[in-house]
Amino acid sequence: MAVPKQRQSKMRRDKRRAQHDKMSAPNLVKCPECGEPMLPHRACPSCGYYKTREYDSLKMGR
Repeated sequence: MAVPKQRQSKMRRDKRRAQHDKMSAPNLVKCPECGEPMLPHRACPSCGYYKTREYDSLKMGR
């Protein structure tokens, strides 16, 4: 098992942990069909549409 050879300084440790707070909330766009907020490039969770086509019809094409 890997073991660190030297102790990391408090500054290096804190610099690494500071990146955690920089995460931002995902962008939300309005669904063109129902107008509910949804993640871009994904099927709408409320109506099931993606790019003006119903999600079930996309599944059958595979």
